[in-house]
Amino acid sequence: MNIKRAILIRARLAFLAVFIFAVAIIVRIVRVQYVEGDQWKQMAEDIGLQYRTVKATRGNIYSDNGSLLATSLPFFRVAFDPYIAQGDSFRHGLDSLSLLLSKHFKEGDKEYYKRKIKTARSSKKRYLLLSTKKINYRERKMMSRWPIFRQGRLKGGVIFEKVDKRFRPFTGLGFRTIGYLNEDNYGAGLEYSFNDKLAGRDGKALYQKIAGGNWKPVNDGSEVPSVDGLDIETTIDINLQDITSDALIRGLQNLQADYGCAVIMEVETGEIKAIANLKRYVRGERIDYREIYNYAVQDATEPGSTFKLASMIALLEDSNVRLTDTINAGDGKFQYYDRIMPDDKYGGYGKITVKQAFEKSSNIAVSKMVNTHFGSNPHKFIKYLDRFGLTRPIGFQLIGEGVPYIKTPEDKTWSGTTLPWMSIGHELHMTPLQTLTFFNAIANNGKMIRPIIVKRVSKAGKTIDSYTSSVITKKVCSKSTLEKVKVLLEGVVENGTASNIKNSYYKIAGKTGTSKKVKKGGGYKREYYTSFAGYFPARNPRYSCIVVIDNPKGYKQYGSDVAAPVFKEIADKIYALDIQMQEAMAGDWERPSGIFPVIRAGNQEDLKLLCNELGISNHSQTDEAWVKSQRSNLAVKWRPNRIHPYTVPDVVGMTLRDAIYVLENNGLQVLFKGKGRVTEQSISPGKKVTKGNRITLKLG
Repeated sequence: MNIKRAILIRARLAFLAVFIFAVAIIVRIVRVQYVEGDQWKQMAEDIGLQYRTVKATRGNIYSDNGSLLATSLPFFRVAFDPYIAQGDSFRHGLDSLSLLLSKHFKEGDKEYYKRKIKTARSSKKRYLLLSTKKINYRERKMMSRWPIFRQGRLKGGVIFEKVDKRFRPFTGLGFRTIGYLNEDNYGAGLEYSFNDKLAGRDGKALYQKIAGGNWKPVNDGSEVPSVDGLDIETTIDINLQDITSDALIRGLQNLQADYGCAVIMEVETGEIKAIANLKRYVRGERIDYREIYNYAVQDATEPGSTFKLASMIALLEDSNVRLTDTINAGDGKFQYYDRIMPDDKYGGYGKITVKQAFEKSSNIAVSKMVNTHFGSNPHKFIKYLDRFGLTRPIGFQLIGEGVPYIKTPEDKTWSGTTLPWMSIGHELHMTPLQTLTFFNAIANNGKMIRPIIVKRVSKAGKTIDSYTSSVITKKVCSKSTLEKVKVLLEGVVENGTASNIKNSYYKIAGKTGTSKKVKKGGGYKREYYTSFAGYFPARNPRYSCIVVIDNPKGYKQYGSDVAAPVFKEIADKIYALDIQMQEAMAGDWERPSGIFPVIRAGNQEDLKLLCNELGISNHSQTDEAWVKSQRSNLAVKWRPNRIHPYTVPDVVGMTLRDAIYVLENNGLQVLFKGKGRVTEQSISPGKKVTKGNRITLKLG
């Protein structure tokens, strides 16, 4: 019994000892982890091993046709572990290596590098940064063949540390739109707004701290690889961007303006094809313009007379006013309570029609109409602005969009003069992009769509995500109002304040804007914010555009003389480049004369085969598939009948089957009358094809 009790006691004591030991271990772990953690971490760093971040390669930014707007290029820092190199190899190659380093980096002569490397080797230094300059991949390959370095990292000791550097092939073009990102992950533009897509995921790797406070990778197989960032494809057309930036900077330089911006939007899709922002930059005696701030997206200010478009739509929607109705604009001055409303024309416009009031941009006429109709119920006017989508941000893809400011009668600053001044674009704030979005809705048959600047996110060419324009407002106004407004906007260029940009090749529709800048303490100063917003070609709009120029110097102070000519220069160059917008110039079209076989036009191979079967002499000097017949003595000569894309082909003389094939391939809907071959076509050859156009053929 005593033996059994003794064994039991010993077992219990052993168990207790194990338990106490286990508790001690747990206590020690807790102490090391939470109490002494910082101390041991610091000791680990002092010993020299640490997991460090390996930066992921940032994704690319592309234009709409795949041109690179921004990319990360691999550069390298050149370091050296002089202790690794073998004795004979080191002694025989040091002179040559030192000479090559001195010639390449030019930071010292041969003896400087030789002394630097030998000193590091004798002190058993395991990491030596040879230069602060970075090299590219081509230079890395070249250096890999140098003495000592050619033995590689493990035997020669050369260390090429990769460092990604952001590169913009088009330098300053669209610089602010492309944007940047600093070390604190703060920035602007696409780089900042789409950082979550572009950045990728950083990895980790074990590094060893070596003499001099530097770190080198251990490469022990425990690395967590980084994941490269995604690419984004923008809607920017680099050719249109170049045109827009060039025209804007020329206009700013001529006027010595403070800043300016210009935006091109594709009407149907809402895609931003170009966006330029330029600010006056003075450095010593040199004056230049640079992309420093995104005025088009972020700068909310008084739009001036471009806002009269919203006022006119509200009037046309809520009243029976007609464009032919007349209103007395008076002698150029009209008093609202304690404020005088001026018109730009000395002596005033007198009695004018509603159409003329808009075309001439009469402040008095527009404000009188709005105040008369909405003065007793200004909430109704504000509701129209809300319906137009002007009271809130458009939700653009770039971070930092300016917020519009539209007063309401509940605002403390609302007074009896607020509504008249609001109606002509004062006492409210909008960004240029918000104004353009509204004008684009008119060009887009009343549908207001949210503009976009990024349409695709991809990885190695595979689409990860895509974006399209969404609808802000299905219809900003009725169809009848829309037709009247289009007449008004065309009239501004044909007969009104922007008649200086009228041309005979295509029509522009738009509105000028000029507003005095607000002083900090209130009131206005004699500095002007000028603009022109519109679209082109007016009858079949493809692009909408806004140009803003702030504080122009000299005698030219109004939107018609300042912003409108820049708009026209941009529109002219785009029109010249885009064949789809061009209409064929009218000219005489003659039918071929003479006596011909029944076969007059068609596919060359078919016609030649038929003539040969009938024994009719024929010959050709063209490889064109489609031809027309021409008499050559007693033979038939085939002359080319070229079929150009986007233009109406010449199908007279063809069979109905051939004519339908050619016309429908060019996007036309075919109607016909009669039997036989085509004798007449309702649209003359060479005219521009608009998708869905109908053409009627007469057969005989």
